[in-house]
Amino acid sequence: MTQVLPLVLLTGFEPFDGAASNASWDAVLRLARDWDADDEGARLEVACLPVAFGAVRKRLAALVAEHAPAVVVATGVAPGSSAVRIERVALNLADARIPDNDGDQPVDAEVVPGAPLARLATLPVKAALAACRDLRLPVMESLSAGTYVCNATFVHALDVAPDARVGFVHVPREADLDLATTASALREIVRATLGHAGADLHVVGGSIA
Repeated sequence: MTQVLPLVLLTGFEPFDGAASNASWDAVLRLARDWDADDEGARLEVACLPVAFGAVRKRLAALVAEHAPAVVVATGVAPGSSAVRIERVALNLADARIPDNDGDQPVDAEVVPGAPLARLATLPVKAALAACRDLRLPVMESLSAGTYVCNATFVHALDVAPDARVGFVHVPREADLDLATTASALREIVRATLGHAGADLHVVGGSIA
């Protein structure tokens, strides 16, 4: 019997705030172009998500229902950053500095009404960070995905894919880090998640700032 390889769902976002492109989706497409399921030991499904508080959960839920992924890694762009950031904490808080692509601009709202204030990523953040640093990739750990649609997507992904290992990664704009390096970092994060069973590495990852 042929073994069915696990499936990784990797998402990026459409452009927003007047931008012509979104580096998260560009990096996802770059990785997908070079992905070999047999070499990686996993299938890859990619999707572009709407930058919209009201639509992103429905899209994510449909993708999870269709593909039953073992791993979900959502990505978004972080203007001003020069490193890829693996997020640890999803906050149940929507407080939008600018309207989303549907014109919605929630203020001090819950992403999922009645849900806990914070949840941790279920992919092995520290193991993924260590794997990237071993290859000298510009990757860092981050404790907050903000309060815009990126963070809301993180919250929803954890909610609609409880059986998957879920995380969120912020990537720099292409002007701040080339797509090939960003795609390499995403690959290593996915590889570490697939290859690291059980609890995450028990190493210091905190900050005093």
